[in-house]
Amino acid sequence: MIRKHKKYSKPRKAYDAARIREENRLAGVYGLKKKREIWKAEAEVRKMRRLAKRLITKSEDEKTAFIKKLETEGFNVKSIADILALNMEDWLKRRLQSVVLTRGIARTPNEARQLIVHKHIAVGKRVVNVPSFIVDKKSERDIEIVGLKQPGTEVKNG
Repeated sequence: MIRKHKKYSKPRKAYDAARIREENRLAGVYGLKKKREIWKAEAEVRKMRRLAKRLITKSEDEKTAFIKKLETEGFNVKSIADILALNMEDWLKRRLQSVVLTRGIARTPNEARQLIVHKHIAVGKRVVNVPSFIVDKKSERDIEIVGLKQPGTEVKNG
């Protein structure tokens, strides 16, 4: 059996007032359920930065391939310096929950999360029920509501 490793690390100081305030703000803005989601976003951004630092000494082809990959994922980067300047909020904006909210499908982050978890959101032809699903630029246009009755379309029995 393959052991699954954690995809994040907890903060070093458990009770840091400034960090807790910032995490509470992010959780409210992006409708996150647990702080673990913030820590996972931090870890992903940290991983992208680490890869960008390694690419500084590599060839231009490898740099452009990595930049192009991040651009297709929806990040606004043009150079290695832009990748190093990415922060956790850039990652959180690419989550399905945030994209559903910004597209106007849901009115609040919590409503967006509920629609996703209850399998009412499809990306392309596939129903996705994971709020942390990272949406790339191509499939951002293909997000739609499925399985919900639209208001005003009820059939009256008469």
